[in-house]
Amino acid sequence: MELRPTVFYPEQTTLWSFPNRGRWATHSGQYRGNWSPYIPRNLILRYSKQGEWVLDQFLGSGTTLIEAKLLNRNAIGIDINHQALNRSKKNLTFKFQSKSKIFLRHGDATNLSFIQDNKIDFICTHPPYANIIKYSHNIENDISLLNLNDFLTALNSVALESYRVLKKNKFCAVMIGDIRKNGNVIPLGFKTLNIFMNSGFSLKEIIIKEQHHCRGSKKWELLNKNFLMLAHEYIFVFYK
Repeated sequence: MELRPTVFYPEQTTLWSFPNRGRWATHSGQYRGNWSPYIPRNLILRYSKQGEWVLDQFLGSGTTLIEAKLLNRNAIGIDINHQALNRSKKNLTFKFQSKSKIFLRHGDATNLSFIQDNKIDFICTHPPYANIIKYSHNIENDISLLNLNDFLTALNSVALESYRVLKKNKFCAVMIGDIRKNGNVIPLGFKTLNIFMNSGFSLKEIIIKEQHHCRGSKKWELLNKNFLMLAHEYIFVFYK
């Protein structure tokens, strides 16, 4: 098993594109909606140091924590879905000489009460895009089941909790994309940006990430549509 990308150069601009999504360690694209490991690798290297604490409160299949382990960061991964936690636990069992402390916890990203104020060195997370992908059927407080307005209300709580647990002078990176309804774009990215800034964060960077190999691409190509396919996402880097 390869434990690092064969070729890796830290990103130097605000335009990121990873046609080869990356399959080192236990990374794969099998978990729908997970991000390329090149993204948390770049972010963790740039915005944290070895031995610091990284938080991902939307753990999913564990991509962020796999990279934290490989890069010798301590990490906490939270998910409201036990299936995601079980998948992440399995993905994190690979052998690697690391001094990292890795913790998985069942929890709600809108309420991180078990984490004290100003304890996290870096937040690196990829929330759902409202209910575009539903990650469960009926789990209470799963924000991937919410309509847009309720999702934004919940995301406000996520932002406030992120600000509370993050140390001063540290960074919070969030990747999110826009969505489309009835042919019209809903700027979920900009709405997310405003929510986090209204929660107290300053804006360090806006990174545009090009999408590749989307599962829905073939379906959209067959439709007689009068709009463009959304092919980008945003990575917002906030500063406390």
